[in-house]
Amino acid sequence: METTQYGLKVTSSLTVNEAEERIRAALAEEGFGVLTEIDLAATLHAKMGVQMAPYRILGACRPQLAAVAVESEPDIGLLLPCNVVVYGEGDRTVVAALDPRTMVDLTGSAAMGEVAEDARGRLARALQTVAD
Repeated sequence: METTQYGLKVTSSLTVNEAEERIRAALAEEGFGVLTEIDLAATLHAKMGVQMAPYRILGACRPQLAAVAVESEPDIGLLLPCNVVVYGEGDRTVVAALDPRTMVDLTGSAAMGEVAEDARGRLARALQTVAD
């Protein structure tokens, strides 16, 4: 697994559709539900005629963690749900998630630390199910 400035990322030989199906199942196993779905490629094509490789954004949320986070820091909703992206890159598929530690970095809230670590561990395990 690769870590970026603000995310966790894996690549896979799975197709975008296969990777999306697998990450959805893995997120569910980790207690996350997908609250929002954005097919960015389809939206940009419909609105602007832009052609791009498949690119999907899944808004994943684990209610127990979201409740603690919002109670600790009401404005944290600006960073929720945890976005997971699935996109094609050449002959590979990338699956990446926002690193929940970003919430701690942005808010400076120590109370967010436990929530971020729990969410990070769950997201990292889910991402590993897609990696090859």
